[in-house]
Amino acid sequence: MARRFYILIVMAMLLMPSRSFAFAAQEDAENMAVLMAVMNYKIDDEEHIRNLDALREDARFNRRLQRMLDKLTNSRTKNSTNKKVLDILEKAGKDLKRVLD
Repeated sequence: MARRFYILIVMAMLLMPSRSFAFAAQEDAENMAVLMAVMNYKIDDEEHIRNLDALREDARFNRRLQRMLDKLTNSRTKNSTNKKVLDILEKAGKDLKRVLD
Protein backbone atom coordinates (compact mmCIF):
# COMPACT_ATOMS: atom_id res chain seq x y z
CA MET A 1 0.00 0.00 0.00
CA ALA A 2 2.76 2.43 0.93
CA ARG A 3 4.60 1.54 -2.25
CA ARG A 4 1.54 2.41 -4.39
CA PHE A 5 1.16 5.69 -2.56
CA TYR A 6 4.85 6.47 -3.17
CA ILE A 7 4.49 5.66 -6.89
CA LEU A 8 1.41 7.91 -7.14
CA ILE A 9 3.28 10.77 -5.46
CA VAL A 10 6.26 10.38 -7.81
CA MET A 11 3.98 10.25 -10.86
CA ALA A 12 2.12 13.35 -9.72
CA MET A 13 5.40 15.21 -9.26
CA LEU A 14 6.56 14.18 -12.72
CA LEU A 15 3.32 15.28 -14.34
CA MET A 16 3.12 18.68 -12.63
CA PRO A 17 5.64 20.48 -14.85
CA SER A 18 3.93 19.27 -18.01
CA ARG A 19 0.63 20.70 -16.77
CA SER A 20 2.25 24.05 -16.04
CA PHE A 21 3.85 23.99 -19.50
CA ALA A 22 0.47 23.18 -21.02
CA PHE A 23 -1.10 26.05 -19.09
CA ALA A 24 1.64 28.43 -20.24
CA ALA A 25 1.21 27.31 -23.85
CA GLN A 26 -2.55 27.81 -23.58
CA GLU A 27 -2.05 31.28 -22.09
CA ASP A 28 0.38 32.18 -24.90
CA ALA A 29 -2.19 31.01 -27.45
CA GLU A 30 -4.88 33.12 -25.74
CA ASN A 31 -2.60 36.17 -25.83
CA MET A 32 -1.97 35.66 -29.55
CA ALA A 33 -5.71 35.21 -30.18
CA VAL A 34 -6.49 38.46 -28.33
CA LEU A 35 -3.82 40.30 -30.31
CA MET A 36 -5.14 38.93 -33.59
CA ALA A 37 -8.76 39.77 -32.76
CA VAL A 38 -7.89 43.32 -31.73
CA MET A 39 -5.74 43.84 -34.83
CA ASN A 40 -8.55 42.55 -37.07
CA TYR A 41 -11.00 44.88 -35.34
CA LYS A 42 -8.73 47.97 -35.34
CA ILE A 43 -7.55 47.53 -38.94
CA ASP A 44 -10.70 49.41 -40.00
CA ASP A 45 -10.19 52.24 -37.49
CA GLU A 46 -11.19 55.55 -39.11
CA GLU A 47 -7.93 57.22 -38.06
CA HIS A 48 -5.75 54.72 -39.88
CA ILE A 49 -7.82 53.41 -42.77
CA ARG A 50 -6.50 55.86 -45.36
CA ASN A 51 -2.89 55.33 -44.34
CA LEU A 52 -3.31 51.56 -44.39
CA ASP A 53 -4.92 51.70 -47.82
CA ALA A 54 -2.02 53.80 -49.08
CA LEU A 55 0.48 51.30 -47.66
CA ARG A 56 -1.32 48.41 -49.35
CA GLU A 57 -0.73 50.16 -52.68
CA ASP A 58 2.90 51.11 -51.92
CA ALA A 59 5.04 48.60 -53.85
CA ARG A 60 8.26 49.66 -52.10
CA PHE A 61 6.72 49.12 -48.66
CA ASN A 62 5.26 45.77 -49.73
CA ARG A 63 8.66 44.54 -50.96
CA ARG A 64 10.27 45.64 -47.69
CA LEU A 65 7.50 43.97 -45.70
CA GLN A 66 7.91 40.75 -47.67
CA ARG A 67 11.68 40.77 -46.96
CA MET A 68 10.88 41.12 -43.26
CA LEU A 69 8.37 38.27 -43.36
CA ASP A 70 10.84 36.07 -45.22
CA LYS A 71 13.04 36.16 -42.12
CA LEU A 72 10.32 34.40 -40.13
CA THR A 73 9.32 30.77 -40.07
CA ASN A 74 6.45 28.82 -38.52
CA SER A 75 8.43 25.60 -38.14
CA ARG A 76 8.99 24.00 -34.76
CA THR A 77 12.66 24.95 -34.75
CA LYS A 78 12.74 28.61 -33.93
CA ASN A 79 15.68 30.91 -34.51
CA SER A 80 16.43 33.90 -32.28
CA THR A 81 14.57 36.32 -34.57
CA ASN A 82 11.45 34.15 -34.47
CA LYS A 83 11.68 33.86 -30.69
CA LYS A 84 12.02 37.63 -30.25
CA VAL A 85 9.06 38.30 -32.55
CA LEU A 86 6.93 35.69 -30.80
CA ASP A 87 7.82 37.14 -27.38
CA ILE A 88 6.84 40.64 -28.56
CA LEU A 89 3.52 39.38 -29.96
CA GLU A 90 2.70 37.39 -26.83
CA LYS A 91 3.52 40.37 -24.60
CA ALA A 92 1.38 42.66 -26.75
CA GLY A 93 -1.52 40.22 -26.48
CA LYS A 94 -1.04 39.95 -22.72
CA ASP A 95 -0.99 43.75 -22.38
CA LEU A 96 -4.13 44.09 -24.52
CA LYS A 97 -5.90 41.42 -22.48
CA ARG A 98 -5.01 43.28 -19.27
CA VAL A 99 -6.27 46.62 -20.66
CA LEU A 100 -9.50 45.27 -22.16
CA ASP A 101 -10.45 42.67 -19.53
